[in-house]
Amino acid sequence: MRFQHVCLETFGYVLPEQVVTSLELEQRLAAVYNRFSLREGRLELMTGIRERRFWDAGTLPSAGSVRAGRLAMASCNIRPDDIGCLIHAAVSRDCLEPATASTVHEQLGLSPDTTIFDLSNACLGFLNAMICLANMIELGQVSKGLIVASESSRPLVDTTIATLLADATLTRQQLKGAFASLTIGSGAVALVMSHESVSSTDHRLVGGAVRTATEHNHLCRGSADTGFGGDAAMVMNTDAETLLVSGCQLAAETWDVFKETLDWSNDDVERCFTHQVGLAHRDLLYESLKLDPTTDFSTVELLGNVGSVSLPLTMAMGIEKAPPGPGAKIALLGIGSGLNCTMLGVRW
Repeated sequence: MRFQHVCLETFGYVLPEQVVTSLELEQRLAAVYNRFSLREGRLELMTGIRERRFWDAGTLPSAGSVRAGRLAMASCNIRPDDIGCLIHAAVSRDCLEPATASTVHEQLGLSPDTTIFDLSNACLGFLNAMICLANMIELGQVSKGLIVASESSRPLVDTTIATLLADATLTRQQLKGAFASLTIGSGAVALVMSHESVSSTDHRLVGGAVRTATEHNHLCRGSADTGFGGDAAMVMNTDAETLLVSGCQLAAETWDVFKETLDWSNDDVERCFTHQVGLAHRDLLYESLKLDPTTDFSTVELLGNVGSVSLPLTMAMGIEKAPPGPGAKIALLGIGSGLNCTMLGVRW
């Protein structure tokens, strides 16, 4: 895919106040660790994740999305009436119906003419939303739009721990399948995008590539939709090792298509922002793509895996800490369970 007239304006992001260390989670699992003779520190050693953040109990996903959306809009002095499309692009939702976007729309005071909807695709939802909004901008349907996402990890982590502690027949393999659920963190992010004619930045979304390998859809499975909201219960089972290898293989295939589509080479890429899963994933990803790992900006050590929020939040923090130079070519490298891979190119 190629885009000619689409610009990224500003990000907004919110980090929850409560910091939860990997050691704290392991201490809650002391009975399980003792049963299998596991030492504390294993979670951080395996993933590189020292801590992650939780929203206060009962916090709905829309609350984080509203806060991030306000920050993004304020950063570029955009009026609520200017937003032609609002997409809520997270796994976490307030409820099954209506769309969480409706709550965000009301609280941000956006125009009744605004197109709104939820878009969810595991950890790729935000990048998928960028493509959808970019297409609307290219077609002239809207001139400015807002994407928001807020992920809540507390329910998944708490339910995972409770389930492991209550299972008297728990096996080492079952514990292994639940381990990835302990890496999940919370956070919120928003992005304003616009047509070039009304852009104040000229940061161009130039295009990208998408590939799937759905024969691997069984590698990460969450429970069925049995509840929503800030404290909805959920459990996941993940074959982390196979997911790592298969995901990076799919990423390498997508990277070749991406470079051909945009006529970029590895040497052209000055900055990369990836979906943050763990340090082993990052190392294998850069090795598979033959990319310079110094182009990376990492947040996983402090935030864990924040699902759909992970990549855009990392980009928002990365460009805030070290703004790219004019014309810098930036690669957004997204991988989500399913398996799905989306890579987007930005010229700053």
